Amino acid sequence: MSNTVLIGAQWGDEGKGKIIDVLTRDVDWIVRYQGGNNAGHTVEIGDQKYVLHLVPSGILTEGKKCVIGNGVVIDPVALVNELKEVVDRGISIKDRFFISDRAHVVLPYHGAIDSTREQDSKAGEKIGTTKRGIGPGYGDKAARIGLRMIDLIDPEFPAFLRSRVDRNNRILSALGADELDYNGILSSYQSAAEYLAPFITDTITLLNAAIHDGDSVLFEGAQGTMLDIDYGTYPFVTSSNASAGGACTGSGVAPHRINQVVGVIKAYTTRVGEGPFPTELFDEDGQKLRDVGHEYGATTGRPRRCGWFDAVVAKYSAMISGINFWALTKLDVLDGFETIRICTGYKCDGKVLETVPANIRALEKCEPVYEDFKGWLEPTTDVAEFSKLPKQAKAYVRRLTEITGVPVGILSVGPNRASTMDLRDIDLED
Repeated sequence: MSNTVLIGAQWGDEGKGKIIDVLTRDVDWIVRYQGGNNAGHTVEIGDQKYVLHLVPSGILTEGKKCVIGNGVVIDPVALVNELKEVVDRGISIKDRFFISDRAHVVLPYHGAIDSTREQDSKAGEKIGTTKRGIGPGYGDKAARIGLRMIDLIDPEFPAFLRSRVDRNNRILSALGADELDYNGILSSYQSAAEYLAPFITDTITLLNAAIHDGDSVLFEGAQGTMLDIDYGTYPFVTSSNASAGGACTGSGVAPHRINQVVGVIKAYTTRVGEGPFPTELFDEDGQKLRDVGHEYGATTGRPRRCGWFDAVVAKYSAMISGINFWALTKLDVLDGFETIRICTGYKCDGKVLETVPANIRALEKCEPVYEDFKGWLEPTTDVAEFSKLPKQAKAYVRRLTEITGVPVGILSVGPNRASTMDLRDIDLED
């Protein structure tokens, strides 16, 4: 079996949770390799809806083993609450859930600093973070002053925590924010440590041994390529590598062990938070995409900004991560549109750009170059075979393949497991 990296190819919220759930049946291990509980994956199984923030979506499939890798930053209290909810819903995690001892810990002072910075930012400078401390957590990791999961279960943890709370209280005080209570933090985090201790282990050795023995692994990305700290619309990005390269550094598995990369894209585009969004719609079509697509954040509940499909972003993501095929989601959301638009380039200062510029101010000025496409005005949600889709819906899928240069291997026409077509062995031209 192959080892697969699955990434979001837009600004996140592409429907990765569902695609991960679909691919999980073909692998032995599922590994979350970056991000924190600022991400959210939604999976619907029958009449049950699961929203997971840190736990890999593969936990919902019996017998699959799940890992939170070293590249993730973990809020232990939030993780315990999430695991307890999973267990309360009848899902066993014993002997199939593991946490890297090298993963960094998110603490309350991270969230407090995150929130204070965002509140103090001037208009136009706000990032639009979830205020859950993810950026400051990664900042401490880079500054080499962070605490890791191995420290959480160390007898010296109270002393480790005391020095950091004292340091960060001085920072919070300087920022005009309330200081935090050391004793309260210690109590809640020691309680979380007691619950999580049986799951904390050397996942790097564990995963490499499993691969050596012939097991297959699905590496589960969070957020999307356009939020990648290096390749996204900086500074309006997350604080980790959400593209395929992050799978290796975030898990300890070598690049040559990766066999394929799957890019998840919506049939249109959405974004949460601040930052440039060339195809964003402010009209009735934008509101219709939001309402029909239920475009509200799984983590924050914030309404997502909506726009037409951006092929410039898709091609850029495919280039960076070496995407082998697309998992195209939410085609059904376009069922009611008479005209559908595809952005094929950006017009900026009299030039047409076919890739995403690094200059954020230039990107903010870019106007999308559109290709108009006739809609199909027929429901697709209950269609189970590609050949039975409306003619124009099939043509739209083919056109996205042509423009991006990447084939569509999985097609989703609804939120449930059953509303998914595997097109990897099908000739879409038939």
